[in-house]
Amino acid sequence: MANTQVELAVFAWLPGQAEGRFVPAGLLTLTEIVGANLQNRELASRFAYGLGYLKRPAAIEVDPVSLGLADRDTVRGQALFPVNGLDEFGGIRDAAPDAWGRRVIEARRKVPANSLSEADYLLAAGGDRVGALDVRLSPGSPDSPSASDLHSLPYVMQAAEAVELGLPVPAQLEPFLGAGPSAGGARPKASVRDEQGGLWLAKFPARGDAFDVARAESCTLELARRCGLTVPEVRYIQIGQRPVMLIRRFDRYWAAPGELPAVSTALHDTRPAPALTEGRLPYVSGLTLVACSEFESRNKGYHDLAHAIRQYVHPSRIQVDSEELFARLVFNIFVSNDDDHLRNHAFVRDPRLGGWQLSPLYDVVPRPGVAYERMLHLNVGEQGKLATLDNALSRFAAFTPSRARALEIIRRVWSEVREWKTTFEAHGASGFLVDQLVGAFRALEDIASPKLVGEIRGRGKP
Repeated sequence: MANTQVELAVFAWLPGQAEGRFVPAGLLTLTEIVGANLQNRELASRFAYGLGYLKRPAAIEVDPVSLGLADRDTVRGQALFPVNGLDEFGGIRDAAPDAWGRRVIEARRKVPANSLSEADYLLAAGGDRVGALDVRLSPGSPDSPSASDLHSLPYVMQAAEAVELGLPVPAQLEPFLGAGPSAGGARPKASVRDEQGGLWLAKFPARGDAFDVARAESCTLELARRCGLTVPEVRYIQIGQRPVMLIRRFDRYWAAPGELPAVSTALHDTRPAPALTEGRLPYVSGLTLVACSEFESRNKGYHDLAHAIRQYVHPSRIQVDSEELFARLVFNIFVSNDDDHLRNHAFVRDPRLGGWQLSPLYDVVPRPGVAYERMLHLNVGEQGKLATLDNALSRFAAFTPSRARALEIIRRVWSEVREWKTTFEAHGASGFLVDQLVGAFRALEDIASPKLVGEIRGRGKP
């Protein structure tokens, strides 16, 4: 067994009078014990905020659960540890590469899978990792931007295909691997900038795809937008006849130096323009706010996320975010999106509020099936993961005090989802793709009891 301890500098991006910049926030100490089998690892984390950082009025919390800054005196000069006996701080874990990002890093290093230390993965995630944190070797280490541009996407895709196939990446393609993303799971993807400098996440086809996932996901997100859910801009393009979905990185915004957009403007809708600079939004996953491990997350539910909203979201956003979370639950039931795990729910910190709020929706792909009874990943209600509207309503009080309001939300979602074919066709889906996806979309009568069907139809569209 090998025992290693390493100290890393954690940086936070803070807005400034001229333009924002990364500043050292504190020191992270990682102790890792690796057994003879590389898969057998134990990790322990410790963090201490920098004294100078705590004096900054604009200082943000590195982790809202384990490293909160509500009372700076209590954390000043203290060694802090993750809550609930976790081996990592959730806020820092969210800045680490995801499964795909780790494969990219391993391909660049030409090493076996899962053979690097957690410190290595954290350091290699790059400057365009999600959120407003960066992890570097020392407080004096420079910034490390990593996103390619849209024109290089053909080369990025070639490099990603080699990684997915487990093949050596040709030397001339290695620069296009960029850094590993830190959100989005195991599918091939890369961060890219458009002609104006806006940051997007490009999502590529994967081996074994049974249908055009890029088109299906982009259309599903447009359907969600019609249901009143908060969705970032999405695009569908083809690179050499291969489908690619682009989704705007909602952890970035654009504003005049030293200023913030009006409160009425959604930050994820701001665009690059002359005299504007790019800002970063702190980001944490639902896994972080629920404060559990990946292993424990399988036993968590939407009500746990709703509880986290009441604990950590800015008071002005609690009601609207709780109701949106319920609407997303209902939407996932209708479209059979069972990839709704805690990492596929997130929160961003709005500098205008000085607090957290539910992030825009992402990673929603319908899964066709034939089973009458279906399950989501997270618990839905009193009947566990069972994907029915009755089960969702069984815990409506976690999201809204009024059952009538919960029914209104269900009605609103259903009125749009039942016309899903029209929305998909309007956004470029072929008849063949629509036929492939029919098995994913549930009829109201299949997911609601006769009594509940009557309640929903009572004031729904005729």
